[in-house]
Amino acid sequence: MARHDLLKGDLSEHVATAVAALKDGYVIVAPLEHSYALITDAFMHDAVRAMHVLRGDAPGVAAQVAISNRDLIDGIAREVSADARLLMQNFWPGLLSLNLKPQAGLNWDLGDGNTLDQISVRIPNSQFILEVVKKSGPVAIASAALSGSAAINDAADVTYLDADVAAIFTTGVLPKGGVSTVIDLTGIRTRIVREGAISRSEITALLPDISHE
Repeated sequence: MARHDLLKGDLSEHVATAVAALKDGYVIVAPLEHSYALITDAFMHDAVRAMHVLRGDAPGVAAQVAISNRDLIDGIAREVSADARLLMQNFWPGLLSLNLKPQAGLNWDLGDGNTLDQISVRIPNSQFILEVVKKSGPVAIASAALSGSAAINDAADVTYLDADVAAIFTTGVLPKGGVSTVIDLTGIRTRIVREGAISRSEITALLPDISHE
């Protein structure tokens, strides 16, 4: 396992290294907007399972999905409403997570054994991750911190062993900021599940009738 400083060297080489690791079924660590995350190919069951084991997740916990552009949403989600498309248009890439119903027949298990009939998906505002996902396809992501622990924003605090992850990509200390705002679109009404970096007022400016949990 090697550490790769994204502030040094050629970005395309870092991206190629990350994509190769994902295609080989490994887990990597990389920076998101405000924290480091574990990342793996969403369609590789063993890799996703390994990611959950590394975090110490309880059974049934599902990883989030990251994609690289809005056009891909119809390939992984069904019943994408006008509300969902308006939110994507205004807040992606960024700290907005949308809970949607997955397309039937997707060959993946994000950790819930496909029992939830729900995925949480977003486009991160991270150049490195976006370049990786453009070449790898959808990835499963989860905080690099152990389950229940605070997010890690300093690369020095990422302490996985060689046997745990294929590579760690760093940019030093990440800026502090809020978590993603989570909106559920799987029910009859669109509702805010968690208010985060994108405020409730920003959401209601677009969707005045949105429900608040």
